[in-house]
Amino acid sequence: MLKANGLMTLMFTHKATGAWDALTTGLMESGFVITASWPVNTESGGGLHIKNKAAAKSTVLLVCRPKEESGEDVASQYSPVYWEDVEPRVATAVRRRMDEFSEAGIGGVDLFLASFGPALEEFSRHWPLKRGTPRELPAKRKRARQQQLFEEEWDPYAATPEDALDAARREVQRWRLRQIAHPRPSADLDPTTAFVVFSWDTFKAPVFPYDEALHLARSVGVDLDGDVVGRLAEKKSGNLRLWDSAERAAKGALGPTDGSRSMIDAIHHAANVSRSRSVSAARELLGESGVEGEAGFFVALEALLEVLPPSVRFTGVELKGDVAAAADDFEALYSLYRLAYTEEIDEPAQLELWKDWAGD
Repeated sequence: MLKANGLMTLMFTHKATGAWDALTTGLMESGFVITASWPVNTESGGGLHIKNKAAAKSTVLLVCRPKEESGEDVASQYSPVYWEDVEPRVATAVRRRMDEFSEAGIGGVDLFLASFGPALEEFSRHWPLKRGTPRELPAKRKRARQQQLFEEEWDPYAATPEDALDAARREVQRWRLRQIAHPRPSADLDPTTAFVVFSWDTFKAPVFPYDEALHLARSVGVDLDGDVVGRLAEKKSGNLRLWDSAERAAKGALGPTDGSRSMIDAIHHAANVSRSRSVSAARELLGESGVEGEAGFFVALEALLEVLPPSVRFTGVELKGDVAAAADDFEALYSLYRLAYTEEIDEPAQLELWKDWAGD
């Protein structure tokens, strides 16, 4: 219970989009508007409950106030506000806060969580909203026929907070790509390669929750089950496990060497050949495939060298399991870069951190 000029502050930390969607919908339907949001570091990276997991280390504070009825609110009942008109405002609101969040040391999963605040601020200001074009029925709903008796009726024209969260993710990815690579005017990451890059950049691990993989896949524009599972990764015990180049080759899951399906295929072909034969053989393979003429190849290679875990040669740290296999890919790709592509892309910035740490 609040006075008309009162405010309510919520502390909320949850990676699942559904939880944010439910929270925000409840707030708005109760007459609140989100007027400010602040991410605060509240968890130690060494905490036993989050150690070695793709867990959030920060809590998002949402400041909410009772929504003041205005002439615009009354008019919106007769002339609805459309999500398509509000979406650019949501993206702008997120973009304005990215540098601020980064300077505060927020990254990985927490950067996505931090972006939810400004996105929901803007969304709640314009609530209620409708979609001008219908949304396609999610595949999950199509398959779960037995649950439909217990779910709300599907409204393809309904705009929900989840729309704002998806817009926030896309904006974070665009911003982050500019930090870890140098996108060319004529090239960017293709969706499948973007999924691999942002998976490592976000979760810092080859294994992470499948539900989170679904949200990431949707925001980069890939079909997780059709484009990723069985080609780049496997679903296992509620998690998604990314494969390194050698495992993909062993499973016969590598695509064309020319990157025509996805540039990650060409790069994984090269990494596997470098690991199993030689760096020169990998360079020859790429030259024959013609992939070196594609600007997207250099964007992808540069981005992967910034997000894959460096090998023991650079860190002095012995890795094990899936992380060690990913580090072998880094070693192979770095050697390839040193052999042939120092003019096209820069030295991985992440290696500077290890050099400083080692006193080199």
